[in-house]
This record gives sequence, C-alpha cells and structure tokens, in this order.
Amino acid sequence: MKSLFPVISLLTMALANPVFAAAEHDSHHPAGSGAASDKAAASAGTVKKIDKAAGKITIKHGPLANLGMPPMTMAFRVSDPAMLDQVKAGEKVSFTAENVGDALTVTALEPAK
Repeated sequence: MKSLFPVISLLTMALANPVFAAAEHDSHHPAGSGAASDKAAASAGTVKKIDKAAGKITIKHGPLANLGMPPMTMAFRVSDPAMLDQVKAGEKVSFTAENVGDALTVTALEPAK
C-alpha cells in the first residue's frame, strides 16, 4: 500500500493540472473531430431576393446542420457585398452560413453546379 501512494498522488496531480488534463482530453479527440473545429458545410438553396443596399440575401434552403436549423426561407447578411453580384433571384446556389457576431451570415456563395 505504501508503494502505491506516490503513484496515486502523481496521477491525481497530473489529472488535476489543466495542461495534463487537456492533453488527456485531446488524446481521445483527435484534431478536426470536434464540433468547434468542423468547418461549416455548404448547403443548397434558391435565391429569393437580393437586397444590395442592406447587404442581405434571402435564400430558401434545406436544413443547415452546422446551425441546427430546419428548412426555411430567410434573409442572411453576407460577409462580402460582392457576393451579391455573383447570383440572381431564382437561381439555385451553394452557400455556407455561419453565426458571425450573433448574426447569421453567408460566408461563401456560388451558383449551383
């Protein structure tokens, strides 16, 4: 029993230390496997309206898994107003939407292929 005390003490200190705890956590979750590290996947939709003055685009889309949203039609901000010149109302698009500064924002947009 006496010989186990140093081992148990060392193990307790290692697990209590955030550096060791993080390393232990990371060993079970390889880089790129966590939700926080996943890049937002592209989604399909149809452009319903473009509002260049407001920097917004309205898209009818399917589920947005990365945002936990069901299919719907909604207006998004765009991260770059030049994106609005790449598409037109009625066109099918591939886009990526993310929560940027508490606003749902299209961060990538292109006509569907």
